[in-house]
Amino acid sequence: MKLSRIYQPRNPLFWLMVMLNLLSTALAWIGRSYELAPLPATIVAAMAVGNAVIGLYLTIRLIRDEPAGAQVEADKH
Repeated sequence: MKLSRIYQPRNPLFWLMVMLNLLSTALAWIGRSYELAPLPATIVAAMAVGNAVIGLYLTIRLIRDEPAGAQVEADKH
């Protein structure tokens, strides 16, 4: 498992992971910065945790999968 495989700007999963993690950060900031009623606070917290879990899943997929150009380079040798 290589952490360098996470950075794959040509892979749409990479950008989806980035956006979900940014959204989780924004939702966590909203949850901590504003005094919300219990129901909206629960919804914001659930969305933040859900986005973080999906982002973690995408990160693990990026680490485990071969980058798109790796197979082409392997075929050349």
